[in-house]
Amino acid sequence: MSPFVSLIDQPQAVELLTQAVAKNRVAPAYLFAGSPGVGKRLAAECFLSLLFSTATPAIAPSKALQRRIHERNHPDLLWVEPTYLHQGKRLSIAEAADAGLKPKSPPVVRLEQVRDIARFLSRAPLEAARSVVVIDRAETMAEAAANGLLKTLEEPGQATLILLAPGVESLLPTLVSRCQRIPFYGLTAEGIVEVLQQTGHAEILQQPDVLQLAQGSPGAAIDHWQQLQAVPAALLQAVTTAPRTVREALSFARDIDKALEPESQRWLIGYLQQIYWQQSCIAQQPNARLVSLLEQARQHLLRNVQPRLVWEVTLLNLVRANDRR
Repeated sequence: MSPFVSLIDQPQAVELLTQAVAKNRVAPAYLFAGSPGVGKRLAAECFLSLLFSTATPAIAPSKALQRRIHERNHPDLLWVEPTYLHQGKRLSIAEAADAGLKPKSPPVVRLEQVRDIARFLSRAPLEAARSVVVIDRAETMAEAAANGLLKTLEEPGQATLILLAPGVESLLPTLVSRCQRIPFYGLTAEGIVEVLQQTGHAEILQQPDVLQLAQGSPGAAIDHWQQLQAVPAALLQAVTTAPRTVREALSFARDIDKALEPESQRWLIGYLQQIYWQQSCIAQQPNARLVSLLEQARQHLLRNVQPRLVWEVTLLNLVRANDRR
């Protein structure tokens, strides 16, 4: 049985990767391109199972091997994820959460991590026929890190690199040109149901707003659902209708800033963009200005502008935008 049996609704990716191993035509570098949460990370694990297995692709790799890959403890695997920088130390997203940290800036793949990749690939593989490096959320690489990766992609040696990213437009063209692209697509409605039921998240199927935000991505649906649970119910009920008065706008801004961490505030912007747009369409008065103002707020939050000020200005502008209609 193929290790890809757990990957839903990605037949093209499965065929391309299975045939690459079967025909011994594994590329030096791959770009797994598709929206977050559609199976790229799972596909990478399945592909690693084939690459590291001594069995033929027609035979499922051992459960022990699959567990080692999933736990990232295979000696010939380096799995690189975006990190935060805290007091001079790099912390993964999980490490930051365990430490109770709430960084204001999003995590990134850093130049030092790219240098770690070069050092990792400077030695021969220990157990497998090749070493493999997976760069998760490769789109978070700054330009210096991306440029530093170019030489490694040109001369990977006895290794394969796999970049996971939303699409070719999210990476430097010079990086994309050195990778074989493996496309990943949004799942069908049936595929989303299957994944959510298998992962114990069937309750999300009763949340149409969450499913619409997910846009064919069960992973995104789970993330949106978890973010939704972090917003106090009273606050959520209040802000799902755009403020109509200055007093409401200032009150919403205060409550959002007080109740939510920066990441949750950024998520709330995307949620409100969908809700406000739907409401304006139902009223037969589509208002793209609301969406645009919220997008500006997202960009300000990403630049670490004081959150309460961002929300006050944004929500006051929403009031004015509604008054003009």
